[in-house]
Amino acid sequence: MSASRIVFAGTPAFAVPSLRALLEAPGLDVVGVVSQPDRPAGRGMRLAPSPVKQLALEAGLEVLTPERLRGNDQALDWLHGLKPDLLVVVAFGMLLPRAWLDAPRVAPVNAHASLLPRWRGAAPIERALLAGDAETGVSIMRMEEGLDTGGVYAMRRMPLDARITGAMLREALAEMSAGLLVETLPGIVDGSLVPQPQDETRATYAAKLTAADRVPDWTQSARAVDRVVRCFAPRPGARARLDGRWLKLLAGRVLDDVPKDAPGSVHGGDGRLIVDCGEGRYELTEVQPEGRKPMAAADFLRGHDLPAGARFS
Repeated sequence: MSASRIVFAGTPAFAVPSLRALLEAPGLDVVGVVSQPDRPAGRGMRLAPSPVKQLALEAGLEVLTPERLRGNDQALDWLHGLKPDLLVVVAFGMLLPRAWLDAPRVAPVNAHASLLPRWRGAAPIERALLAGDAETGVSIMRMEEGLDTGGVYAMRRMPLDARITGAMLREALAEMSAGLLVETLPGIVDGSLVPQPQDETRATYAAKLTAADRVPDWTQSARAVDRVVRCFAPRPGARARLDGRWLKLLAGRVLDDVPKDAPGSVHGGDGRLIVDCGEGRYELTEVQPEGRKPMAAADFLRGHDLPAGARFS
């Protein structure tokens, strides 16, 4: 039996383990890769290929980097010319038009980093963390024109403990996506796996992140603040204004102490940086002032005199 021909569509580092796993798996043949165009990166803002494109070129694969897919006949002709059995999509970053979804002989397949139908959309990893979900995971679904609405072939779960950061969770789910794809694609090809419809009544939307999502709401509980800090650690980092300047909040811990002052009030003593919240208090253990490197909160306090009544805004 010949290997299944796969066109892979993906862009960021999250998709790299999946592409690598497909390249190494027996019975699967990646014949082409689609990724977003090179973007400016680094201090010099020079054009740089996406992580997926880098791996694809290293593997000697043909790579397409279109600015758009809808109405792009040249890109569609390229796809048809590869005669794919499967179109496998992992964090590609563009909506696929109907013509692309209809192109593979078997199915267009997507690995989505949530337990669908929860957290459809652009930021499922971060939204699960910010919401305080007890678990998350990966869903392998058949793609359709709706936003993450297709039937689910397989799902794998993982618990979310109170220590995991956004970076740790992305890495874990990237590896989970890769493993589950390799396990499920043969069953999709031979028809032994049938996609199960999603329960629309349970659907939630993972809205794209904004700068405001990185700023904790100190009127909420210390645990809610901690979720914001962990979600964006270590990059781009949660942040808040102190004395009119932004301070990145890179790590901390929840204190069950009763707040002393209004939410956002900052207390520094004995090398500890503690913030009053709507419920409980939050101790920052690592921060990064504007134009400086990350540092322990104790080092920040040694070089920063907190005025009386200091508050985060």
